[in-house]
Amino acid sequence: MSTLEAPLWKEAVKSEIESILQNHNWELVDLPPGCILLGYKWIFKRKMKADGSIDKYKARLVVKGYKQKEGVDYFDTYSPVTRITSIRMLIAIAALYNLEIHQMDVKTAFLNGELDEEIYMEQPEGFIVPGKEKKVCRLVKSLYGLKQAPKQWHEKFDNAMMSNEFRINECDKCVYIKNTISGYVIVCLYVDDMLIMGSNNDIIKATKRMLNSKFELERFRCCRCDT
Repeated sequence: MSTLEAPLWKEAVKSEIESILQNHNWELVDLPPGCILLGYKWIFKRKMKADGSIDKYKARLVVKGYKQKEGVDYFDTYSPVTRITSIRMLIAIAALYNLEIHQMDVKTAFLNGELDEEIYMEQPEGFIVPGKEKKVCRLVKSLYGLKQAPKQWHEKFDNAMMSNEFRINECDKCVYIKNTISGYVIVCLYVDDMLIMGSNNDIIKATKRMLNSKFELERFRCCRCDT
């Protein structure tokens, strides 16, 4: 990490902690006797633009989930991932019917998953709350690095879609379809990236508003496939 980049990395760390605190991912408590206290680490990454220049500096707080015990700290970890054939099929449909494709990312997607298990983590160095130095973080929502984080995120997204009258595709559990009087809309989720296409712009905009009310979205892009 170069000296010139240090302020940018510090700002990235601050932004990550702010996102976690705003999302209420943990609460400070005393560590119960016999419970495992997980550590953490920081992952730093430069996100690049297509031309090779730096787009942004990204810092991610990651729990050392490899210390979790199955049956205690986590149970099921399975999370579906959309098939590449599904993405190709949807792009082909968009080209055939001249549909716009909207693409967006969910910022810090894994932070949205609710946790049922009791998991405890050290307070991050540099952000220890004064007067509560001996407290630990009891995770209320997922953090990156937890074994169940992908599963909990997908369940959260599933519930959001189904509560807004979307149906899950029988062949791909990451493809969601909604039919209304005014038209149809299709959403394809790939981890934290989404493709949205529909029969008209109004239903696409309504879907984006709904998603933006539940998750923090970023990097909106739009394109149209020409046949």
